[in-house]
Amino acid sequence: MTAAATLLDTALTLATHGIPPLPLRAGKVPFGNCPDCASNACGGRPNMKTPGPCRCPGVCHAWAAATTDPHVLTSPAWGTAWRRAAAVAYHPGGAGVTVVDLDDAAAVAWARATLPATRTVPTTRGEHWIYQGAMRSVNAVRPGVDIKSLMAYARWLGNGTGVTAPLPDAVRALAVKEPSPARRAPQSLTVPLRGHGGECRHRTPTYLDRGIAMAEQRITEARSAVHATVYRTFLAVLSTHGRCGCLTDAHVARLFTAAQAKGESPRHCTDAWTNALTTLGL
Repeated sequence: MTAAATLLDTALTLATHGIPPLPLRAGKVPFGNCPDCASNACGGRPNMKTPGPCRCPGVCHAWAAATTDPHVLTSPAWGTAWRRAAAVAYHPGGAGVTVVDLDDAAAVAWARATLPATRTVPTTRGEHWIYQGAMRSVNAVRPGVDIKSLMAYARWLGNGTGVTAPLPDAVRALAVKEPSPARRAPQSLTVPLRGHGGECRHRTPTYLDRGIAMAEQRITEARSAVHATVYRTFLAVLSTHGRCGCLTDAHVARLFTAAQAKGESPRHCTDAWTNALTTLGL
């Protein structure tokens, strides 16, 4: 069996399991666009935010070319690509999974100490950790760590070992970026409580207590993107209660406690609070 036939056989096997494959050239590079699609003249399929096959017959548009259609995979238009291919890749998001690409030993050590165990595939320098569930792809979320899922491709290196776990909040949170703080936030809780000069709109303390309780609940019930949820909740609380001076240390401590119960560090809580204050000009 030729190398091209072996790669195509692998691709067809993946397709039968709902994993959309595509051929890669040497150097883990996808095939270039066909003349009709050069420079995204066709409209730029990769710029679309929904996964799906490329609309032209050739192997165009990197991840968007991946398909589970055996008629496309074995078509004459793809034949040349398989003969020139060096490896098989796949579109993780199209298969409903997320690959945490750990590029070196330090990144692998971080994942083992931080992330829940899941299916693991060895790579040349590190490992792929595969979780069930799709999310947006982001490179360099931390040193040696990329996230490959929607609108991305990953090299197929085999089934690996272990059981595929659900995509955890810890991975989703890596893709969330908050506004940069105007200054490094202190580690202690420092909150302007009074003296903003605004008029208090709260007829009774119950209004404020109810708002804090709802904010605690929103953080506690977060099932994904915990970092972003904490920041948005802090922003909502401060936009409603931050100018009249009714917030106390006890109220803010309740919010920080709820966030830390979801795995947030004291530093992140303080940074998120400072970012919210800066955004609102408080």
